[in-house]
Amino acid sequence: MNPPAHDARSGAHAQTKQLYLPDFCSGRAVLAIVLICELTAIVLSLARNVAALGFWADLGLTSMFLLWIALCGAGLLCLMRRFLNRQTVAFGSFLVLAIAVALVAFVSAITYYFGSIYGPAWPGAENLPDEYWTFLARNVAITFVVAAIALRYFYVTHEWRHNVELQAKARVHALQARIRPHFLFNSMNTIAALTRSNPARAEEAVQDLADLFRANLSEKRNEIALSEEIDVARTYQRMEQLRLGDRLRVEWKVDALPSDALVPGLTLQPLLENAIYHGIEPRPDGGTVTVTGEFNRGMITIIVRNPVPASNLTIREGNRLALANIKERLDLMYGDGATVKAGKFDEEYIVTLRFPFAAAGAARA
Repeated sequence: MNPPAHDARSGAHAQTKQLYLPDFCSGRAVLAIVLICELTAIVLSLARNVAALGFWADLGLTSMFLLWIALCGAGLLCLMRRFLNRQTVAFGSFLVLAIAVALVAFVSAITYYFGSIYGPAWPGAENLPDEYWTFLARNVAITFVVAAIALRYFYVTHEWRHNVELQAKARVHALQARIRPHFLFNSMNTIAALTRSNPARAEEAVQDLADLFRANLSEKRNEIALSEEIDVARTYQRMEQLRLGDRLRVEWKVDALPSDALVPGLTLQPLLENAIYHGIEPRPDGGTVTVTGEFNRGMITIIVRNPVPASNLTIREGNRLALANIKERLDLMYGDGATVKAGKFDEEYIVTLRFPFAAAGAARA
């Protein structure tokens, strides 16, 4: 029993040592750095109000000074990414601050040195203070404050996203564990009846039920190919078809969908389950569930429609756990590019999923 506990502790320790910094090799992080530098340059230029140069000339020189420092720092952090990710949060943060301060001190020393030698020929030399240490201390202090604020922002953002991911995983586990007892009991009763009338079909039903439970309870279904998710939904349909017979009709119009698209596991099957449970079961004559897929300009759209029970029939109110879970996981995977809409329109309940295409075998940033 000791080795597993040791492994668990090692895994937890490795997770806590993962640094919270973004990938400074990516274009998004570089753009964020440029924006931070420009905002800092604007603030400094407004605070100094240098009449000799004018606001725009001072802003240009300050921007050039800060961008050189920031882009060089981003390059260093990009090269040191693997090393920093092996450090603790405290030590990694200290190293990043030390790198920023050392880089600013180095660039400031070079700037002051050439400004002293070339005088007015060096851009901005007339604004250099007489005391070198005053110039150096001011730049280092500003860098320390700005870098500390940026690190705090990165840390808070990282922790928020980590908490959201943990909540999403907890919801996935809750969704996996929430296999309605009536579905299991009805399926077993149907299989028991088939063993006498159609043993071959009963064997297929047992296999389908095993496949369905295996898919729902798997721990490796965070991100799967869309074709796999459709197969799981079709398996669920076959199980419900045995019980509901001709009352259940499902129209699949998903030929336009790319089979290798990446989706969170348990995306389509819970929607089909809700459509059958809330829209088909309460109706004596059953109804048709329509699953439509569209692929246009890099965007995937999946629409699930089911009839709404008549007003004189009991309407089962859902707890919307599955819908909220799907929306949260699509948001985590695709951000603002994914949308989930649901509501009653005329005599139908319609759920629409829309998200960008990403190939299942491709690595995502």
